[in-house]
Order: sequence, then structure tokens, then C-alpha cells
Amino acid sequence: MRARDKAAVSALRGTLSALDNAEAVPVDGSVPHAAALEASPVGAGATEAARRELGEREVVEIVRAEAAERLEAAAHLTAPAHADRAERLRAEAAVLLRFLDGAEGTAEGA
Repeated sequence: MRARDKAAVSALRGTLSALDNAEAVPVDGSVPHAAALEASPVGAGATEAARRELGEREVVEIVRAEAAERLEAAAHLTAPAHADRAERLRAEAAVLLRFLDGAEGTAEGA
């Protein structure tokens, strides 16, 4: 059970990071990297930027891509020395695919 929990935690952390990255807005290139000190933002939250809102379809695509990435990496680990790592990647992909199965079933019932 503990091994399954580690796979789930690893898969979910990686996927949450991918979702967080997808919500990031592109950096505006109009501000030079070496801006003058007086042009720097000041105050709490001055460096915060609005985030994109992902739709359900985008979230599902990202989760599906994360699962596929793990399965592809596991397929490339053919040496016996890498069997444990390949199995862990397959377990992580299974966790993500179970979430997709649950999410798609809920969306269809709505």
C-alpha cells in the first residue's frame, strides 16, 4: 500500500506542476531584464500576474499527456536494472488514468 501511495503522490505532484505551468501567462517582452530600480514594482503583490483559467478539456488533455509521458518513459526502460523505475512509472500513469476515468464519468453524468 505504501508503494502505491508514493506513486500516487509523485504522479499528482508532477501533474499539479504541469497544470500550474499551463496556467502561467506568457511573459511580456516589452520590459527589459535590466530595468532601472525606479521602474521596479513596489508593494505587496506588485509582482503578481493574472493566471490563465484552464477549461475542463485542457485539464483532461494535460493529465492524459502526463500519463502518456510516463508510459512512454516506462516503455524505454527495458534493461532489467530499470525494472523498478519502469514499474513505478506505470503505477503513476495508472493513478492518473483512474482520475481521468472518474472525471469523464462524472462529466457524462452531468
